[in-house]
Amino acid sequence: MDDPGIYFDHNATTPSDARVVEAMMPWLGSWHANPSSIHRHGQRARGAVDAARAQVADLLGALPEEIVFLSSGSEANNMVLRAIVAEPPESRLVVSAFEHPSVLQMASRLEDEGADVVRIAPRADGVIAVADVETALTPQTRLVALMRANNEVGTLQPVSEVADLCRPRGVLVLCDAVQAVGKVPVTAAGLGADFITLAGHKFNGPAGVAALWVRSGVEVEPLLLGGGQERGRRASTENVASIVGLGKAAEIAREEVAQRARMLSGLRDHFERGIGAIEGTVVHCRESPRLPNTSNIRCDGVVGQTLLMRLDLAGFSVSTGSACASGVVEPSSTIRALGVSDRDALGALRISFGVSNTLEEVDAFLTVLAREVASLRATAPASVGALGVGT
Repeated sequence: MDDPGIYFDHNATTPSDARVVEAMMPWLGSWHANPSSIHRHGQRARGAVDAARAQVADLLGALPEEIVFLSSGSEANNMVLRAIVAEPPESRLVVSAFEHPSVLQMASRLEDEGADVVRIAPRADGVIAVADVETALTPQTRLVALMRANNEVGTLQPVSEVADLCRPRGVLVLCDAVQAVGKVPVTAAGLGADFITLAGHKFNGPAGVAALWVRSGVEVEPLLLGGGQERGRRASTENVASIVGLGKAAEIAREEVAQRARMLSGLRDHFERGIGAIEGTVVHCRESPRLPNTSNIRCDGVVGQTLLMRLDLAGFSVSTGSACASGVVEPSSTIRALGVSDRDALGALRISFGVSNTLEEVDAFLTVLAREVASLRATAPASVGALGVGT
């Protein structure tokens, strides 16, 4: 098998913990059953789903009946926005300008259907100002959507402060905590939100399964119809194996989150000290409260997409928020939202560490990064022209 290289893209997805895989295996084989069946096999599957629900609830400091299992964080976010904002007409939705696309694109859809959508831009430090949210609140506001941690720059958002503003006004709060769970403590009481989204594959659980916490007493209409699963909140036969894996990942995260945070911040800080030797390199939002594993950098004079490909060839997997459309590389909307120019934003690169990474891997990466940046700067006009970079 080919050398898989070194993976520094854990904000995109994480490998499943071996303990998670072990917990899932029986449900991928002889223990298969539909949890809605009343025979012994079905009831064993029902028990496994219920146990996983309790594990996820324990992670959030919540009640098991408040947990809804779904396929992804995107589905959970779509479900909440569609249910809360679609009715009544002319309702207002307030979102941060750098939410996950599952929030921003649904917000645009709702806007097309008549909702009043207000998008709050972050400050230059990558954090949403609570005062800006307060200004946007009106009697027509139904929901505020504010992620706990930004997926590109890693900044932590003031969800609890925003929730304190919204609660006396009767405004509900959706917190997309997909990037935060497993890296920093996330609890229902600590956030004060009414909905919390998490996804298994972001904290060493399986892909294709997620959970939505819904505060007791809050009603939310299902996005999917056709069955009474999940207390009537999400029709579809439960994915037992993946739900068991999500529960195990939640149990591990609850027990190990503090240890993980220390380890990950050590890797990140070591990396950010090391890139100081590379002239013209900037760490976005370095002084802001951030996820312990995330470093978003800009290498002046270098297109991030080009650097990413060179690093990949050298055996290192990282990420850039830019996207190539019609042959033109566009800068990350998140980096632009910080007030960074389009040209500078094109240099952005996200490095997100995981629990499997080591200091030796970081040192090797720093050596290769310095070499590739120097090489690209020496040929910058040719490389930029070849990509058709937008201006």
